[in-house]
Order: sequence, then C-alpha cells, then structure tokens
Amino acid sequence: MKSILGISAFYHDSAACLLKDGKIIAAAQEERFTRKKHDPSYPYHAIKFVLKYANLKLSEVDQIVFFEKPFLKFERLLETYVAFAPRGFISFAKAMPLWIKEKLFQKNFLFNKLKVHDKDYKSDQNIFFSDHHLSHAASAFFPSPFKEAVVLTADGVGEWATTTVAVGKENNLEIKKEIHFPHSLGLLYSAFTYYTGFKVNSGEYKLMGLAPYGKPVYEDKIKKIIDIKEDGTFRLDQKYFNYATGLTMTNNKFDDLFGQRPRDPQNEKITQFHMDIAASIQKITEEIMIKLSKSIRKDYGIKNLCLAGGVALNCVANGKILKEKIFDNIWIQPAAGDAGGSLGAALALWYIEQGNKRDINLNDEMKGSYLGPEFTEEEIEKELKLIGANYEKVNYEDLMSKTSEFLSNEKAIGWFQGRMEFGPRALGGRSILGDPRSDKMQKNLNLKVKYRESFRPFAPSVLREDLTEWFDMNVDSPYMLLVSSINSDKKIEMTKEQKKLFGIDKLNLRRSDIPAVTHVDYSARVQTVNEKNNKRYYDLISKFKEKTGCPVIVNTSFNVRGEPIVNTPSDAFNCFMGTELDYLVIGNYILDKKKQNPKLKKDYTKEFELD
Repeated sequence: MKSILGISAFYHDSAACLLKDGKIIAAAQEERFTRKKHDPSYPYHAIKFVLKYANLKLSEVDQIVFFEKPFLKFERLLETYVAFAPRGFISFAKAMPLWIKEKLFQKNFLFNKLKVHDKDYKSDQNIFFSDHHLSHAASAFFPSPFKEAVVLTADGVGEWATTTVAVGKENNLEIKKEIHFPHSLGLLYSAFTYYTGFKVNSGEYKLMGLAPYGKPVYEDKIKKIIDIKEDGTFRLDQKYFNYATGLTMTNNKFDDLFGQRPRDPQNEKITQFHMDIAASIQKITEEIMIKLSKSIRKDYGIKNLCLAGGVALNCVANGKILKEKIFDNIWIQPAAGDAGGSLGAALALWYIEQGNKRDINLNDEMKGSYLGPEFTEEEIEKELKLIGANYEKVNYEDLMSKTSEFLSNEKAIGWFQGRMEFGPRALGGRSILGDPRSDKMQKNLNLKVKYRESFRPFAPSVLREDLTEWFDMNVDSPYMLLVSSINSDKKIEMTKEQKKLFGIDKLNLRRSDIPAVTHVDYSARVQTVNEKNNKRYYDLISKFKEKTGCPVIVNTSFNVRGEPIVNTPSDAFNCFMGTELDYLVIGNYILDKKKQNPKLKKDYTKEFELD
C-alpha cells in the first residue's frame, strides 16, 4: 500500500488530501477546523485529520507533495518588480520579509512544520513540489470519468501561468498552452470584485450573483482594457490595473474609465451602476470561456472537457459552455480553487511521475466530494450533552418524516449528516435546507439565517430522475457547478409593469413554482442528488416529494456570512443558536429551537468578520 499526502497552503484556502494506492481517502480545508474563512496558514488540522482518517502516522506516508513551486513564484515576483520598477517597490518590500523567512526555503519550512505531527518523521527526502496549474489540471482530469479529455484551467495566477490547456490520456497529462501573468481572467474578475466593494478571493461569487440584476452596458468599456482574440486568448492593458505593482486591484485610470471610484462597502450601498458592472464583467468572462472552449475543441478534437481553477467555480459560465454543446461531456472539479490543488498535486505524483495505471471510475471517484470528517452517534450525543443541548433521538423513518414535515411547513433546517464536503459548496452534508415553494424563504434565509445581502440566490437540490421535469438540462450536476434555466411550464412570467422594474426591485417577484431557488433571470444553480452518493439526502428529498409533489429543496451552506461551513456538532449547534434556524437535524438527533435553553443563544452578528 502506497500513500501520498498532498498539501496546498500559504495563499488562500489551505488544505490537505490523502491518497492510498491512488484512491482518494480524505481531504479537507484548514478553515473548517480553525474557523477562519479561507485560512491560508499551514494546514496543521487538515493534515492531522487526513492522517487520522487514513490510520497513518506521518512517518508511514510514502510521499508528501506541495501544490506549487515556490522558486518559480519568487522568480515571477522579482521579474515583475524589475519590469514595472520603480512602481512596484511598496508591494515588493511588503512581500519580501515573508518570502525570505518562510516561502523561499519552503522545503525546510514544511519539514519543520511536519515534524510536529510525528517525532519519527526524520527526513525531508520524500517532499516534492508540483506545478500550480498542473495540480489544478490533475485535480480535474484524474478523478473524471474520462479516458481522454482536454483540461482548461483558469485562475488568478500560479507561478507564471494564469490560464492553461492540458490534454489528459489514461494516466498521462500534459500542459500544451499557457497564458502568463499579468494577463489573467481570474485577476480581471477579481479587479471588478474589488471595484464593486466585495472582498477579493472570497466575494467573486457575489459579483456573479449580482450580475442578473443588471444589464451589460459597460461591455465596450471593459473591451478597452482587455483585448480578446477570436480563439479566446487575451491581453490586459496594465495601465488600468494595480495588482502587479501595488496594494489594490485597480487604479485611478480604471476609475476614470467607468466613472466612479471603487465602492466602499462600509458606507456605500450597491446601486444599479454596480449591478450593470457585474452584468458586464460576467458577460465578458462567459465570452472568453466560450471562445477558449470552442478553440480547444477545434484544436484537439477531443469530445470531453474538464475544468478547474477558481474561474471554474463560475457556474453561470459553465452552464453557458454546456448549453453551447461545444463538448459532448463536461466534468468540473468540485474543489476547483486552491484547496483542490492539494488533491491534484497528489494525483499528479501518483499518475504522471510514478506512472501508475489508472482505473476509470464511471460512478464518482470524488465520492460526491464527501471527503471530510464524520461523527458517530455516540460522538454526536456526547457533544450535545456537553453543550447542554435539548435533543430528541429518533429512528431513521421518523427522522425523514419529521424533517420533511418541518420543511413543508416553511421551517429553516440545519442539516448535519455524514462526511463534510471538500470544496466551497455544501452538498447535503453540512447544509441549511428550506422549502423552495415559499416566496419568503430566500429573503428570510438571507437576512435572518445567513446575515447576508438579500440579492444572493440559493441553489435547488433536485432528485436526478426529476431533473428534466423542472430544469432545462439533462446531465448530472452533483457538485452544484452548472447553472440552468427553470422549465417554461414552471415559470411565472413578469407582467409589462414588472418588466419595467430595475435591479433589486425585481427581487421579491414570484418568478416560478419554486421561487426560493429561481434567480431574477429564471436561472438556478442546480445540484442533482442520487441514491448512491448520499442516501440520506436523497431519502429526505424523496419524502418531501411524497408530501408535497415537489422533488426540489433549497440547499445553502451551513454557516453565516463570513463563517466557514460548520465542521463539528458543536459548530452546528453554535450556528443554530446564533441564527433564526428553527430546527437542527444532526445524525439521528432532532433539536427544536423553542426547547433550547435561552442562555445558550449566541450573538452571531459580531462573531465572524464580514466577507
């Protein structure tokens, strides 16, 4: 039995993954343990968890691999400074102390950190380094159900690459083309995230959620700062940006072009201007991704596409690629961002470097992305007792019956079952659930439970066999990474008067039979649920369908704004008591908010830094 520990760290979303004989055993992000959103630090707790789950000591692990090459990254910083000197000196001076202290001599730094896990770990000879974009590409191709695929990765920046095309065949994967820093689709999207007042590296999905409220009226202006070729390759005009040299994403020239300064989220509300900006950059992003997809299909003639890198989390763009029917099949890595780099680095070492045979799993090599910690009934009850929670233990049938009844009565449920998800999406393991038929559910969940902006959409979880009856798609979407339209017979068309409404005024209109998961443009970020990957979740939705005739439920991540998704029963109870959730269903235990000790209530509004 051979084992590989994969690590990603020191930028954002640190994580660890463990393979045994090439099979994914466990993977988790550090943020879930430390409760610091997007925690970039050395993933001590994540490593501790994957080792424990695999029943291994660190000294028994055959290889350890880091997801990128620090020396190449350092070379980029130096060359960028020289190219832009003297403009970049401030950011260069800020970055250097950390590089010299930790990042440049990362092998030694990692070895010293790893030794803490196991005193018998004595040599750094088994530490390897992967290439950042190869790690992303490997995380997408090797767990995919394809023997052969073209792999498109796009993010902010790795060492030098920002967008790459790779071709995977059997157990081999080779990067064929690259776009290099400072020309980056991820950084372009992040520049607009910053400009609209959201946090870079965490607020990009808010920009995507805001886009349908606006019109792409700034498309031509964006095309003044990015030159897009017919094949989807592009160049950014650096006169408008500050990310290569400064401490902000954009500059005064950028502000002058669009006519406003960046929004200050502390003092300025989102206006129609910001919605239109969001719509414009989203449209440009989709255009680039579609052009790239068309050109690589033509160049390589391969019918399967895999996607990874932070831009692959743009499920609206993914949905457009699917709708265009450019490829016969698409598979997207659920942990598409840097966390998934830990997995990709380990898989790249196993297959590419070591030449191991690849057995293709047509079911799901990622195990539904349920790769994190799980808790036994005894462990759950012990934690609940310790907290002082009031709970009722029920059998499986009653659990399904009662929970589906709560949902049908428009109650908000905290749902904590099985293993925690790997990646940014809750997929029915650590989820908040609601009734999609309720026209109050979206607003209530956003404002009273999630403490976040009212415009943010929610995802529908739908039984796979009922998908085509409700949505305009017929492919598996287990990881909630594809957006589709609601079927026309489920839509409620707007009146002439309603069509005249602007932006956020459209929010409270009932747009379909399932308004809580229907965005203003009649789209939804769909998760398909099957019995094999998550039986409990499947059974719950089936029971809800039996009661209501609706095979869809609202699914959003079990956390509040600024908080990582809950990991332990205690995390779940704290979030339950800090929000207006009505019930917590954890293992076979049901907790009713009304029956809890009021002294255990938390003030969650100040608990986490806003994202």
